[in-house]
Amino acid sequence: MPENNNNYNSEQIQVLEGLEAVRKRPGMYIGNTNINGLHHLIWEVLDNSVDEALAGFCDEIHIFITDQNEIIISDNGRGIPVDIHPKTNKTTLETIFTVLHAGGKFDESTYKVSGGLHGVGASVVNALSLYVEAMISRNNKIYYQKFYDGGTKATDIEEIGFSNHTGSVIKFKPDPTIFKDVIDFEFKLIQNKIKQLAFLNKGLYLDLYDQRNNRFVKYSFEDGIKDYIKEINSGKEKINENVFYVKNELKRVDVEVAIQYNENYDDSIFSFCNNIFTSEGGTHEEGFRQAVVRVLNQYTSTMKNFKGNKFTWDDVKEGITAVVSIKHVDPIYEGQTKGKLANLDAKEAVNEVLGESFKEFLNANPADAKKIIEKNMLSQKARKAAQRAREDTRRKNALDAFSLPGKLADCESKDSTKSELYLVEGDSAGGSAKNGRNRKYQAILSLRGKVLNVEKVRQAKAFENKEIQSIIAAVGVGTKADINLEKLRYNKIIIMTDADVDGAHIRILLLTFFYRYMKELLTEGHVYIAQPPLYKIEAGKKHAYAYSDAELEKLKNEDFANSRYQIQRYKGLGEMDAIQLWETTMDPETRTMIRIKEEDAFLANETFSSLMGENVDMRKDFINENAQFVKNIDI
Repeated sequence: MPENNNNYNSEQIQVLEGLEAVRKRPGMYIGNTNINGLHHLIWEVLDNSVDEALAGFCDEIHIFITDQNEIIISDNGRGIPVDIHPKTNKTTLETIFTVLHAGGKFDESTYKVSGGLHGVGASVVNALSLYVEAMISRNNKIYYQKFYDGGTKATDIEEIGFSNHTGSVIKFKPDPTIFKDVIDFEFKLIQNKIKQLAFLNKGLYLDLYDQRNNRFVKYSFEDGIKDYIKEINSGKEKINENVFYVKNELKRVDVEVAIQYNENYDDSIFSFCNNIFTSEGGTHEEGFRQAVVRVLNQYTSTMKNFKGNKFTWDDVKEGITAVVSIKHVDPIYEGQTKGKLANLDAKEAVNEVLGESFKEFLNANPADAKKIIEKNMLSQKARKAAQRAREDTRRKNALDAFSLPGKLADCESKDSTKSELYLVEGDSAGGSAKNGRNRKYQAILSLRGKVLNVEKVRQAKAFENKEIQSIIAAVGVGTKADINLEKLRYNKIIIMTDADVDGAHIRILLLTFFYRYMKELLTEGHVYIAQPPLYKIEAGKKHAYAYSDAELEKLKNEDFANSRYQIQRYKGLGEMDAIQLWETTMDPETRTMIRIKEEDAFLANETFSSLMGENVDMRKDFINENAQFVKNIDI
């Protein structure tokens, strides 16, 4: 029992004033204080500007990253009110930046819909910043106020000039004592966010300028999510050249949907509510699926060759690219991440709005309709073949010792929470790994050659592939809709390949398989990348390993500065003996691993589609854009 157990009184109750609670527990408000939490500060301020656009009062938003790693966001909206708030007796501007749960998002007369849910945005940014400056153009005047050290008022609101325009300019710098591990903003992350917002808000102009390296991008899309669909399907062979599009309102739910089929095998469905990406779908996606299946079945019932045939969602989803965006006055989400929408009226609205319009589209475009139906028919045949192949794989992979793949050197432990599975490239490296491992909890599965690229093949072919079958059997959780993480045989699944181009290719092929067939392994953080060394440096009995060129140079100039050393460059795992592989790459006390976890579901899906699919042009663009960051092609 703890000491002084009876001294539980008012002195033990801590009262956090103002924004202290945010600084004390920032994770409760922005999720975490890593790279995602840092950028969440931008999204909170940006959401306020976008809400002005949703309300029809703003059509331009500008974001500026200064060379001091500050963020400036400006818009041409109405400008934050500066009059005295009746409840706080402070100006509305000061109230918004210093009082939690203060904002116009709770008042439907101010914002019919908004992206923010809790009304804590501006105050949380203030709480977690070194300083915040607000410059407001309103009432033909320019107002200014500054806060510092997590929300302390530096100045009262001041009139500093005159203006014929309206709008808000917010400048802030994150507090490095809060964001200890990361303080630099990532241009690409912000770029992707504003591009997505431009697609979702037809006609809204957004730009981003980075003073640190003079990078500049701007986005505005007159066709909104139709342009979004065209970009996603850029370089892919389309089934229907005409992009289906509908925008309508039903019972105060604004529904906007765009659809186009392509020749690929996976579906790409992106759903949003009030500009928030709903990564786990929800009721609006349910309404979308019901409407698509119902309308396609109704249409085929009128066709001679297809009478009596009934499609399921699995039949019609292959090759579909869709964006489902709704605006809702009172969105309800499951969980804190806003990942899944729960409003039943959203399901009804999407189902009805999409159903009527999609039916009209098929009737008005019979050539496109015929191609879509033929695609669905092929998908249905493939689904049945895949089901047979999956059942064959499932029968072969029952969880007993006799059905595990022959190339698997299993561990002794049956405790899945402590066990690890290494997926190793090649028999040579597999042999070293088997001899060097700790047999109690480390299992080795040797893979022959490059794994199948599942992004380019139908499911049936994937399930027939021997390497894929071995992985499915070893991991034990099943695939896709049948996945069950309670059957996971190893807590850590570690991809261990050579530190060269071929090894990197095998890693991405395996990650593509996990993302498309066992996505939950990534979302729950069970997949890792091993980091083998590039060099061994030794002088006499003294030796060390280097995992990068910079690390090697440091060893040469420091630990081995006065030695006659030799350097060995490892071109592959097979060049290391069992002891070396253990002490550098497999020993939990000394190894370094990268944990793969899906932080941005939308970006992850887009990346796998563009880099591993058929779109050569998108792959070239990616290489050209990122070539500047490559230092050593063999790493």
